[in-house]
Amino acid sequence: MLAIARQRILGQSFQKIRPAVSVLRSYSSAAKQITVREALNSALDEEMSADPKVFLMGEEVGEYQGAYKITKGLLEKYGPERVLDTPITEAGFTGIGVGAAYYGLKPVVEFMTFNFSMQAIDHIINSAAKSNYMSAGQISVPIVFRGPNGAAAGVGAQHSQCYASWYASCPGLKVLSPYNSEDARGLLKAAIRDPDPVVFLENELLYGESFPVSDEVLDSSFCIPIGKAKIEREGKDVTITAFSKMVGYALKAAEILEKDGIYAEVINLRSIRPLDRSTINASVRKTNRLVTVEEGFPQHGVGAEICASVVEESFAYLDAPVERIAGADVPMPYAANLERMAVPQIEDIVRAARRACYRSVPLAAAA
Repeated sequence: MLAIARQRILGQSFQKIRPAVSVLRSYSSAAKQITVREALNSALDEEMSADPKVFLMGEEVGEYQGAYKITKGLLEKYGPERVLDTPITEAGFTGIGVGAAYYGLKPVVEFMTFNFSMQAIDHIINSAAKSNYMSAGQISVPIVFRGPNGAAAGVGAQHSQCYASWYASCPGLKVLSPYNSEDARGLLKAAIRDPDPVVFLENELLYGESFPVSDEVLDSSFCIPIGKAKIEREGKDVTITAFSKMVGYALKAAEILEKDGIYAEVINLRSIRPLDRSTINASVRKTNRLVTVEEGFPQHGVGAEICASVVEESFAYLDAPVERIAGADVPMPYAANLERMAVPQIEDIVRAARRACYRSVPLAAAA
């Protein structure tokens, strides 16, 4: 089936695809609300319409229209040659996808959860991420690996892990993690147009969340540059970095902190690799304090890398120790009460920011 798809797609003209255009504007006064699910679906639809080399593959992406309905309507519109249902074999269909990318196609491979990408990690790391370097730039691998990442709700340890730091540690990969509808739409378009392999980490609990988007975001040319963070809320007292669902938690924490007279600057990382170190360090040099937030495990995490960057580049500006908020260093519990204790909560961020601003008793003193 894939061979037929390749022949038909490559038989068409290889028209040059329009370059990724960065449109970074504020929301219009009459912003429309769309869900993250709709943002992802529209991005896939528009990129498939613009470029005949883009195709989708994964478990239940076609007839069932996606386990989370991200690919709804695309099989009917583009047909089974470009929306391919696969067997339950991540190693198999990921390898096929990487091979198709070698031939110049642009596969978008969906994992039902990134926990299942462990079955295919050899293809992602050894085949996709390293081929451009090992071929001295002769082989490009324009492929996107996308799907839900991190904790959902009540799905246990084998379906709840965050893989941001895993994939971000590998040269050759780009790793993106959207928070809202603007992120989802702009970053997915950028990922599909990029000539390198991109790991696109979504969050299952955000799919149904609605966010305002401007007319510029809904334009087909809209694209967010890879490697650029966004300051979601400006502040002067403490910098809070976060990605994916934790951005929302950080923004809610900032609202609580403002009542205490603490004005937090919230940075939505968007891109985990490459990491926007300049934006992070510029913020820390202004606020003189840093709190990092992530769902993943604390050891060797994204927050640890951010801490290292700030210590290396902005240590003299720090007025307090860096605070790291992360998931508990245990496999995810199944019980709901334990699960809540294992992932960061808004109150954890508030307490960390207060400690950084010396508004509460430090952990060491409390012990």
